[in-house]
Formats: sequence, C-alpha cells, structure tokens
Amino acid sequence: MKTLKITMAAVGAGMIAMGAVAQDAPVDWTDMTISPVLNPVFFESPHIRSGVRPIFMHQNIHKSFATGGGDLQLYAAEVRWAVNDRLAIIATKDGYVDADLGALSGRGGFADISLGAKYAVIDDKEKQLIVTPGLELELPFGNEEVFQGSGKGEWDLFVAAAKGYGKWHVTGNVGARIPNDMSKNTAQLHYSLQLDNYVHRYFIPFVAANAFTTLNGARTAGIPSILNTEGFDLINFGSGNAAGKTQATLGLGFRSRLLANLDFGFGWEKAVGAPKSIIDDRFTIDFIIGF
Repeated sequence: MKTLKITMAAVGAGMIAMGAVAQDAPVDWTDMTISPVLNPVFFESPHIRSGVRPIFMHQNIHKSFATGGGDLQLYAAEVRWAVNDRLAIIATKDGYVDADLGALSGRGGFADISLGAKYAVIDDKEKQLIVTPGLELELPFGNEEVFQGSGKGEWDLFVAAAKGYGKWHVTGNVGARIPNDMSKNTAQLHYSLQLDNYVHRYFIPFVAANAFTTLNGARTAGIPSILNTEGFDLINFGSGNAAGKTQATLGLGFRSRLLANLDFGFGWEKAVGAPKSIIDDRFTIDFIIGF
C-alpha cells in the first residue's frame, strides 16, 4: 500500500510538471496573426497557409465619378495552397461582379482570373518577423461589361511582411501592377498597412490603410479615356488622365477565429483625399477555411 501511494504521488507530480511545462511552452506567434480583410486582391498576407476564402463585397461609388454614382457587388473565392513551409501557390482574383453604375445600370459578368506564387525569404519565429515576396499574373478572361477582360493581362510584383509585438501585429504589403499592354491598362503602385490586436480568439480588431498610385495614362476610348482616377483594386479601366493620382482608403474591422481552421472577417473602408474615385465606401465579409 505504501508503495502504491508513493507511485500515485509520483504520477501526480509528473502530471503537474507536464501541465506546467505545457502552460509555459511558447506559443507560435503566427497562431495569433490574421490575414487582411480589406483590399482582398492586392493586400496579400506574408504567411504561408492553405485555405479557401469566400468573399462578398459591397461597394458604393462616389457621386462625383463619371457615372454619377452607383454601386457594385463582388462574389468571389480565393485559393491558397502551401506547397511547404516557405512556398505557396495563390489565386487571389476571380468571381462575379454585379454593377449598377448610375446610367450604366444592370451590368453583370465575371472578373479576370489571377494565379501566382509567394515565398517566405525570412521566417524568424524568435523575432516574430516574416517577409514574403511574390508574383501573380492576372489573365484577361473577364467580361468587358463590368470592365474586365481588357488589354493583355497584368503582373503584380509585391513584397508582404508582418512583425509581431506580443498580441499586437503590423502587416504590410507594397507592390507594382505592371500591364503587358500599357496602352490598354495603367501601371500602378499599391501600398497596404494593417495593425491588429489579438484581444480574444473571437474578437481580433484591426485598422488598415490601402492606396494606389497610377503611373501612366492609357490610350483608350470611351469613358476610360476621360477618367482622372483608376478602378482601385478590382478594375483597371486604362484611364487616360489618371497619371500621378493616388487613391486611398482608411478602414477598420475584426476577425473571429470560430474554429481552429475557420476565420470570419468583416471590414469597412472609406475613401479619403481627392480626387474621389469609383470607391466611396465599401464593406467586405469573408471566411477563411483552412486545410
């Protein structure tokens, strides 16, 4: 009996010790990081993860735009496949666009399709730092009725990065949109920045800023030829008078980690500065289903 008591005490002490070790074991900092919600096409996360991301987006168009206002909706699904811990294949643009552009109402059609890859050149878990360049090609397979399918496609060359500070995280992305035919589409620089705080798995708030600077004016006909702004992230009009113009939004929202492999996201953003463009304000809802 005495031996049994000693054995049970030893087992109990061992379990307590194991519990203490498990409690004190360091958590991978990326477990508390989130993917961006806003600017879903070009604000690519630096993290290498597999998942499907259904997206719904509703966008109000500023009344000063050439169409006199209106709105549009996007129904899409992005796909990412982590080949290994460093490399991922990504497809960030597709879906169906339903547009009511003032006088040009009742338009609908499919968006262009993109495909590319990203590679984490720095993944330092101790310093809570990851840096990931990437390249993606957008193919002009969409419908012209919703201002897709123009030109000969465009490349997006970008660098994404994230830095952790405990439960605070800063995520950024800088890149260039390079069309294969600059007479039909404009070249642009894009910049995104997000600050989030892991308050709780069900509530991870963030603030974000997104901007696009148009570098050239395209030689197009019709409405695009007179535009002095571009289509922000979803559309490349090939505007004739947008060179040197920067369009920007500020936004906020949150993510909820509903399950270990299921995130829900909501974000709202508002155009800031001048000139006003095709975006006045917008809200985006998504799910990320990891696999």
